[in-house]
Amino acid sequence: METGGEGGYKPPSVEDFYFPTLFGIDQVDRTTVQAIIAALLVIVLWVWAARRLKTVPTKGQFFSEFIYEFIRNGVARDALGHDYRKYLPWLLGLFSFILVNNWFGEFFYFMFPTFSRVGYAYGLALLTWVIYIGAGFKKHGIRYLKMSLLPEGVPWYLWWLIIPLEFLSNFITRPITLALRLFANLFAGHLVVTVFVIGGGYLLTVDNNWFYNVAGGVSLIFSIAILFLELFIGALQAYIFTVLSAQYVSSSISDHH
Repeated sequence: METGGEGGYKPPSVEDFYFPTLFGIDQVDRTTVQAIIAALLVIVLWVWAARRLKTVPTKGQFFSEFIYEFIRNGVARDALGHDYRKYLPWLLGLFSFILVNNWFGEFFYFMFPTFSRVGYAYGLALLTWVIYIGAGFKKHGIRYLKMSLLPEGVPWYLWWLIIPLEFLSNFITRPITLALRLFANLFAGHLVVTVFVIGGGYLLTVDNNWFYNVAGGVSLIFSIAILFLELFIGALQAYIFTVLSAQYVSSSISDHH
């Protein structure tokens, strides 16, 4: 990032979201490493939490039980009813994985949320798509296609209109909007933080201009507030993605469409 000198101030842009590749492989960069670290963290933390249960919970056990009960009671059970146990491990892992990756953007060294790269968001949405489509076929067989494309009570002369719309809604737009919602929020939030940090740092270095210097200090202080806001947004987006995934599964296994 260029600041000061003959080139002046160069504002943050999309180019700042690209990293050098690792090991000479184009598909492997710092974001890939973050995703791998997050997956390992989620596995290790939940295995550790499950094996160290005590009658009087420690702070770590209390926190893990809070997350578990939050997803079980507030997402899985509400959305899926008596079938929730089949999907609870997936929903818990999904929420944990997204949360850890989102919070990477607020910690030093990482300072970049994984899902600011749209490919990772699409990959996670594709996994959800496979699960809710697979759940529908497992529950209803081939009849799932008819249930998804033709809601009950639609007259035959509207089939030509309803079938393409339902196909787009259930099979195409759901995973796309699920991914883009996660990506756009993380991308925009991180870019805003970057603007305030880089811009504030540049204004502080301007010589003989106290107004710019004060504005730079205020910008850096304000960036800290935005970081805390991004922590909340990261958790909120993890929750929204998990809730929508559970609802899509619920609609697939429901007997009425």
